[in-house]
Amino acid sequence: MSSKERRTVPIEAIEIYNQFIHGDISRREFLRGAKKFAVAGLSATAIVQALMPNYALGQQVARDDERIRASYETIPSPDGNGYVRGYLVRPYSADSRSETPSQLPGIIVVHENRGLNPHTEDVARRFALANFMAFAPDVLTSVGGYPGDDYQGGQLFRQIDNGAKFEDIVASALWLKNRSDCTGKIGVTGFCYGGSVSNQLAVRLGEDLAAAVPFYGGGAPAVDVPNIRAAIMVQHG
Repeated sequence: MSSKERRTVPIEAIEIYNQFIHGDISRREFLRGAKKFAVAGLSATAIVQALMPNYALGQQVARDDERIRASYETIPSPDGNGYVRGYLVRPYSADSRSETPSQLPGIIVVHENRGLNPHTEDVARRFALANFMAFAPDVLTSVGGYPGDDYQGGQLFRQIDNGAKFEDIVASALWLKNRSDCTGKIGVTGFCYGGSVSNQLAVRLGEDLAAAVPFYGGGAPAVDVPNIRAAIMVQHG
């Protein structure tokens, strides 16, 4: 679809899409609503295609960028779903200066409510280029991992217990913090679901978390705020 066609998508259709991706309406309801805005030769199918993200267009750091070293790691999560798999990225320069890897501060990157998609992995790579080590866990691990499709990912996401998903994130954060190639100073950022988790993690970890930067998502209950010791930078709008 051309950029011109993308610009013709009505704002109301975008609102329906937002309801769909956040689980407020079904795919059938989404398609039915999109048909109402088929104008100027733009079919409902074309509207759907325009609204679905094209992650390749937003990629800033290629998967095979020589400045990074990336791998998938599976770690234990005894209080969650047993184990969780994630994407670990470090700058190449941190591991090539000497025989011993340089210690770096760590960042947990938490995805939206659809699993570890290509955009979240790209964000982790960007942090590596900023001289952090980043770990992006996939809370869909227990149901096979991100399926390569955001809609299917959202369906899988809703099948997993919320408490177990959060414990997988906690396990990821503590694993990163305690690695020998981490300074022990970690932060967290996340988007949508990941934003809520960032706030929850600040409550749970207390002094063990240095910073949290949530993008959207729910805030911590007022009663839990005294437990927060991390610097918080909240993004809404």
